[in-house]
Amino acid sequence: MTVTLEVSSGIGTIRLDRPPMNALDVATQDRLRELAEEASRRDDVRAVVLYGGEKVFAAGADIKEMQAMDHAAMVVRSKALQDSFTAVARIPKPVVAAVTGYALGGGCELALCADFRIAGDNAKLGQPEIMLGLIPGAGGTQRLARLVGPSKAKDLIFTGRHVKAEEALAMGLVDRVVPAAEVYEHAHAWAARLAKGPALALRAAKEAVDAGLETDIDTGLTIERTWFAGLFATEDRERGMRSFVEEGPGKAKFL
Repeated sequence: MTVTLEVSSGIGTIRLDRPPMNALDVATQDRLRELAEEASRRDDVRAVVLYGGEKVFAAGADIKEMQAMDHAAMVVRSKALQDSFTAVARIPKPVVAAVTGYALGGGCELALCADFRIAGDNAKLGQPEIMLGLIPGAGGTQRLARLVGPSKAKDLIFTGRHVKAEEALAMGLVDRVVPAAEVYEHAHAWAARLAKGPALALRAAKEAVDAGLETDIDTGLTIERTWFAGLFATEDRERGMRSFVEEGPGKAKFL
């Protein structure tokens, strides 16, 4: 398998495994969608780590495979390509990308689907599709601009240049930089912390933020208010408030 899902202690690790560069061919894209949907369904998965291994996250699409496609073929395939990445972005649980080495093109777009990105000090990120006479097609023009702002996104997309980890951190493309050998450890620790939290409240928080970004402030506030009130019907809310009153803040244990 070019992508696997391993679950342990509430953490689901979606691992890209297509040596040498984890090129995202059609089969890998489809498998990624399947496993993202599985992670979304499974109650034993409370947080997710996206990982490409110690040397590379993903160097982009399989260019040889794409070269053989004509316009008609890509009209059909482009929707499935986007759906694969959207399935990752819509996992209703915290998702962290553990980025080592190259995260280019589709690899960068996959990292953008996470809620948080931890990069190794050897990481290089970018959207080099312009050098192929193309633009990003797996969400890069949309998610990148929403994350770092339109000007920085256009800089990366127009030039196709790669940015090293520290520049990526400075522009907000990644959230933390750590030694390359420690990337997965840090990502797993971030996921493990959130896996102990209230699953429904975390799901609500993610949906409220993500959906709110796509609409006007009044609609966003309605989304927030609806989720906020709805959580008062949950056991997690009862458990959290009871613990606060009886034991003080930060001591609640959620199932």
